Order: sequence, then structure tokens, then C-alpha cells
Amino acid sequence: MMNSLLSWRAKALEAVRDLGLLGLRLWIAQEFVLAGLTKLSGGGAAPDWFAGLDFPPVLAALPVQINWVAAGVGEVVFGAAIALGLFSRLAALGLLFITWVAVYTVHFDLGWAGWNQIETENGLGFKVPLMLALMLLAVLTQGPGRYALDAWPPLARRFLLPSHHAPARSA
Repeated sequence: MMNSLLSWRAKALEAVRDLGLLGLRLWIAQEFVLAGLTKLSGGGAAPDWFAGLDFPPVLAALPVQINWVAAGVGEVVFGAAIALGLFSRLAALGLLFITWVAVYTVHFDLGWAGWNQIETENGLGFKVPLMLALMLLAVLTQGPGRYALDAWPPLARRFLLPSHHAPARSA
């Protein structure tokens, strides 16, 4: 009886393994894809408030329009990759960089804002970007889970480093 309960428990845990990573990836994806589409929907023209920001030294030399479009394209492309679980760690790293730039240029000086204030002048702080960064850190360190294209064996063998989610290449 005890062995069958343990066996049932193990099968149940195996069945739901990685659903949390899938949920995180889908949440991250919709946040970034929508933000990127919003940026790109204006035809690539950066708003006036964006032009007045102090960018990190690496990006400060670039024209404002390029920073705006690059952020929008990065959010859409990396967000879609996270949703599909395709090159997930690389996409998470790209989105972490975009998030760092956003916090550096916009969010940090506005302080810590509440979740219920996100659409107000009081809600532009760094709380939500920090939560997204922690979610991205989970994908970066844990991988996308098995519900991802990265875990598909032919793709994993050809393009990705071996991990606990993908079969290792044979010698």
C-alpha cells in the first residue's frame, strides 16, 4: 500500500514538473511582448520623455530613436522566444539587460511603487521590474523546463548545451 502511494505521488509530481516554469515564462512573455508592441506601435518614434533620459554609458552614444526601437524589438523578440521556450536562457539574459536599462534610466529614481499603482504616475517605480528580473533569473538559472522547444530532443542536441532537461550528446 505504501509503495503504491509513493509511486502515485512520484507519477503525480513528474506530471506537473516544470509547470511553474511554463507559467513564469508565459507571464514574462506577455509583459515584455506587450511593452515592446506598445513601443513599436508609434512607428518607432521615441516620446519626448524618453529623449531626456540618462542612459548607461554603453547606450548613451546611440541615438534615442535607436534605443527606443532596439528596446521594443528586443522585448518582442526575446519575449516571444521566452514564450516558446526557444533559446530561453539567451532570451532571459537579453530581457534582463533591457530590464536593467529600464531600471537605470527610468524606474529607480521613482522609488518603490505598489502593484496597484502601475498605471499611475506613482506606479512607475522599480518593484515590478524587480519582480520580472527575478522571474527571468529563474529561467536563466533553471532553464525553461520541459514544456519548451529547448527541451525538444532534436533541437536540444543540435543547438543547445546539454542540460538536465535535454539529452546530452553522445561521444
